[in-house]
Amino acid sequence: MRNAGFQSAEPLSVWAVTDGRAGIENQALGLAEAIARRTPVKLTTKRVQLRAPWNIAPAGLLPTPRALTTFASDGFEPPWPDLWIGCGRASLSFSMGVRTWSRGRTFVIQLQDPKINPREFDLVVPPKHDGLEGSNVLSIVGACHRVTPERIVAETQNFGAALHEHPRPRFALMIGGKSKRQDISPKRARLIANVVAGLRTATSGSILCSLSRRTGRAARAVFAAHLAPHCGVYYEGDGRNPYFAMLEAADAIFVTADSVNMAAEAAATGKPVHIIPVDGRAGKIARFHESLRARGCARPFQLPLEFWTYPPLLEADRVAAFALEALAARAQRAA
Repeated sequence: MRNAGFQSAEPLSVWAVTDGRAGIENQALGLAEAIARRTPVKLTTKRVQLRAPWNIAPAGLLPTPRALTTFASDGFEPPWPDLWIGCGRASLSFSMGVRTWSRGRTFVIQLQDPKINPREFDLVVPPKHDGLEGSNVLSIVGACHRVTPERIVAETQNFGAALHEHPRPRFALMIGGKSKRQDISPKRARLIANVVAGLRTATSGSILCSLSRRTGRAARAVFAAHLAPHCGVYYEGDGRNPYFAMLEAADAIFVTADSVNMAAEAAATGKPVHIIPVDGRAGKIARFHESLRARGCARPFQLPLEFWTYPPLLEADRVAAFALEALAARAQRAA
């Protein structure tokens, strides 16, 4: 896919800068890949970690962040990129710094709410449910990610046809875990296992289940005992990850309510997304779930189960188009 935004004679140099955690890095890579679908890109992934105690200091108090990184961090030296995509707290000081280091040539995009003045960046892309506003703020539903209808088809072909051999309806169950306000207790895990296993029995369908890195040990034990025996696929993190293939093979997707990323990824499929409650207070994530419901993507999990379709939610593509238009406008001003 191409657009009429920024077009360069050379590939656009893009750095995706995060602390390397999968949930954070995938947001930056998701936007970078969406940009690459529109214009040639040379992508570099950068991972940064700050030494203690600077890793907990406010971003604005790190005037020379490159001197405060651990040995495990990647280096930051010129030539600076055309486009910088930062995501997560560890990237903030570097995202602010590169505007100075590059003398304003690098266009800086910061994903998520940076908790500091958005004017420190060229473009800030927070989730709508955070309520951040500003002249250079582009709010989106959920988060940028790497899931597209085309990619899940391609990944399924690479994975093999084994998932399609399981009886329909196929239910992809994406289980999260501990977040700031929510978690999955053993009692909640048993309830989820019993309900989903009962649904499989009632429909003669299949369960394709994937656990997150955030799924706690006690909840894992419950799921292993009471859910795994009912699953056609049960992925705990070992071996090849069937995540994309599960999304493609599923007729409906169940996502635990603690995860914005998994629900946003599921909504990119155009398939019904059912939100399964967990323990704790939903807080702002309830507004996210409501925005998914208003767009026709998701509904609370309840029986009897409903099936429906909707246009896939592809917010990374919207951000990519906006960013390339902004780059084109900057190039015209500089000409």
